[in-house]
Amino acid sequence: MFIPAYVSLYESGRLKDRVDGLYTRLAACDICPRNCGVNRLNNILGYCHSGKTAEISSYCDHHGEEPALSGTKGSGTIFFSHCNLRCIYCQNHQISQDFNSSSIQADARFLAGIMLNLQDRLGCHNINLVSPSHYVPQIVAAIYEAIPMGLKIPIVYNTNAYDSISTLQMLDGIIDIYLPDIKYASNKFARKFSCGTKYVAVSRAAIKEMHNQVGNLIMDASGIAQRGLIVRHLILPNSIAGSIDSLTWLANEVSRETTLSIMAQYHPCHKATDEPLLARKISLSEYRQVTNTIEELSMGNGWLQEMDSADHYLPDFKRPEHPFEDL
Repeated sequence: MFIPAYVSLYESGRLKDRVDGLYTRLAACDICPRNCGVNRLNNILGYCHSGKTAEISSYCDHHGEEPALSGTKGSGTIFFSHCNLRCIYCQNHQISQDFNSSSIQADARFLAGIMLNLQDRLGCHNINLVSPSHYVPQIVAAIYEAIPMGLKIPIVYNTNAYDSISTLQMLDGIIDIYLPDIKYASNKFARKFSCGTKYVAVSRAAIKEMHNQVGNLIMDASGIAQRGLIVRHLILPNSIAGSIDSLTWLANEVSRETTLSIMAQYHPCHKATDEPLLARKISLSEYRQVTNTIEELSMGNGWLQEMDSADHYLPDFKRPEHPFEDL
């Protein structure tokens, strides 16, 4: 029987220490690599435009995640508002970059209730935290509230990998499944298209830390993820993502057994239609270059989207009850 590590952290009292330590850091925020230093406890807003209380845009039983996460009952997905990157092609731009969009102020008790609703009423396989990097203190506080109320399923940290090592270390034993993107192998493109400073070094260090904590993916007899690392990689046109470099680094520096989720769903949206390098879908040759690299590296664990995926994965957060309803 699966028992999340966060239960023993709670019982030992160490989880409360983590909550307190993380909230202290909000007074001069260094939760993510931006290190804005603003006092979020007083609702002073830094780059992520987020204050003391977590804001969420939507939550649902998501059936479009990786098979090991969605299973038959869905992944209990909570979409947090705002982000610490500004990807010009973000498919979630309605909630990540529109600071005037509607959102729900969710204190720890309220967020804990959402987690339990996803677990108990909808029967989801896990709690899937989307864009969590800037809300780690609030998330850990909610998990602390939810455990004595019966939270018992894996926690998924679904991130752009622009994460602080010191913050990830505070999540050791709390997060069961890490689901980072590896977006770029070029700092130049990361700055230009996502406003990410030193993204390559930051994301690679973060992914290494995640792997050190949870290891390679472990699934139960039904093929449902219980613990481990899944790395997502979105193929971008014109080799902007640096797919060969990133995949080679994963194979050599993390593990050839790393579970990959290779996404071919790139669709030029948000501001990408005005950027010539990003204004089209990927080509078949670009797709095959990535699949051939995976084969050459003997990285056979994971999932590969088909070429027509670009037409099937665009959410609409104007329907917050279920943004993926038509997918």
